[in-house]
Amino acid sequence: MLLSAETLLIFAPAALALNLTPGNDMLFCLGQGMKSGPKAGIAASLGVTCGGVIHTLAAALGLAALLAAHPGAFEAIRWAGVAYLVWLAVKALRAPGIDLRAEDALRESPGAAFRQAVVVSLTNPKIVVFVLAFLPQFVDPSRGSPFLQFLLLGAILNGGGTLVNALVGGFAGVIGRRMAGRASLARAFQRLTGVIFLGLAARIALDQR
Repeated sequence: MLLSAETLLIFAPAALALNLTPGNDMLFCLGQGMKSGPKAGIAASLGVTCGGVIHTLAAALGLAALLAAHPGAFEAIRWAGVAYLVWLAVKALRAPGIDLRAEDALRESPGAAFRQAVVVSLTNPKIVVFVLAFLPQFVDPSRGSPFLQFLLLGAILNGGGTLVNALVGGFAGVIGRRMAGRASLARAFQRLTGVIFLGLAARIALDQR
């Protein structure tokens, strides 16, 4: 067995606690769910997971160590993420008021929410550094392939994150659906979405390594 029972008993609760801590990815799923409904919120959670899997693979292959060692590359990815989130926020804040029931409402499709979430996740270098710093603590080379152990730990972490973010995005979407037909409330939720995205951009911009 690649992972011992003791390791799982320690790692699983720690991973769940980290997944339950509000962060950039959770807030992004919340914003997508509020703006575009439960399906978009859940799709965003899957997009975040896709980005997390890519980060885990990169870390397992040693690419994350390379990225963490070069501040220029770290900063380039960080500021790309900031710019993307600001762009999403401006779109939400400048869009006209909508009727959430309208067929032509300016909402994101689940596919668009998924793609945006992948970009947000991939352009958050803090995830790379986190994965690189956290997962290796539970890898024991004496029990077999470190690469496979890394992937298993990443699967547990990303699986829990998917469940938590899907619940957050889905619940936010239900709230948005109940606002259907209430133009002022719909517009307020749209503005709140823009504020959430701006908050994410500021958080990433002000984060220190």
